[in-house]
Parts: sequence; C-alpha cells; structure tokens
Amino acid sequence: MIPDRTLAFTAVAAGLIAAPGADFAAVARNAIADRRAGVCTGLGVATGSLVHTAAAVAGVAAVFVAHRSLFTALQVAGGVYLLYLGARSLLTFMRDRVDPAAEKTAARGPAAAFRQGFLVNVTNPKAPVLFLSLLPQFVPPDADPLTRSLVLSLIVVGCALLWFPAVALAVHSVGALLGGRPVRRTLALLTSLLLLGLGVRMLLFG
Repeated sequence: MIPDRTLAFTAVAAGLIAAPGADFAAVARNAIADRRAGVCTGLGVATGSLVHTAAAVAGVAAVFVAHRSLFTALQVAGGVYLLYLGARSLLTFMRDRVDPAAEKTAARGPAAAFRQGFLVNVTNPKAPVLFLSLLPQFVPPDADPLTRSLVLSLIVVGCALLWFPAVALAVHSVGALLGGRPVRRTLALLTSLLLLGLGVRMLLFG
C-alpha cells in the first residue's frame, strides 16, 4: 500500500507542476507550431525539474537560499531568458502576418526544443527554494532522509514527464481542431505575451 505521505506529496507535486507558468508557456508556444517540438520542450522541462530536485536532495539549493547574490543572479538569468523567448516568439508572430511560411520556421528541432524547455525550467530561481522547503515536510522521522528524498524527487520528475508532453499534444490538437492557422496565431500571440509578462515579473518582483 502506498503511504499517505506519498499520496499527499504526489497530489501537491502534480498541482504545482500543472499550475500555468513559464514552463507551460514555453511548451505551448512550441507545440502550436510543431507537435514534436512541443513534446521535446516538455521533456526538457522535466529534465530541468530533475536538476532542481537533485540539487535539493544534495543540499545545493540551500546554498542559493543562503547566498542572496547567487539567487539574484539566477533570477536575472531566468527573467532575461524568458524575455528573449517572448520577444523571439512575438517577432515570429509578426513575420507570420506577412509570410505565412514563417509559422513553420518557429518550430524548433528536437534538440533545440529540448534545450529551450530545460533552460526555462532550470533558470527558475523559485524552484530550488520550493523543493528545498517542500521535500523535508514529506520525509517521516523514521525514514532514511536521502532515500526518501530521492523517491519524492522521482515522483516530481514522473509528474512532469506525464504532464508537459500531454500539454504539448493537447495544445497542438486544439489548434488544429478549432480552425487551424487563425487559432494557432491567437495561441501564439497569447503565449508570447505570457512569456514576456513572466520575464518582466521575474526581473521586477522575483
């Protein structure tokens, strides 16, 4: 039987991963133009979550919490990267008004899409703090902390592996089902603006 703590952690982890944010926006943006690129972006996001949870288990995340300058540097890097993605997506959207073929050029190759998802997730400064504070709450006093934390980390990564590729498939299917290019353009604009907004928010408010 699965312990109650494990079930509770799974529910919390699934809720946090499913919450709309930079990861969701990056996956959706690539999925609009190309289904495979969206799935690969989702896999990159899941890999980034593996880095964060592994860092929390190893205690590396504690360093970022204790040293504000490192945390700030990661925050700036993450915000700038989101602004870059949002601006690039918006430029592609504008070019598509003149040249419809530009929509397909926005679809990234598998490796580039994977890298994009990974960087969006791994440069999120809130993730290490979140996992560092979350994991210990679900480690029973009589359990081995390292083993238990590793199990919880795998649950987080498993949820991400299920959720983000599913988001990519769903977004791509909705775009095709509801009218093709007009719907894809609307979704592309919304996700571009969302990336820009998240980048500004990260830089200004953390």
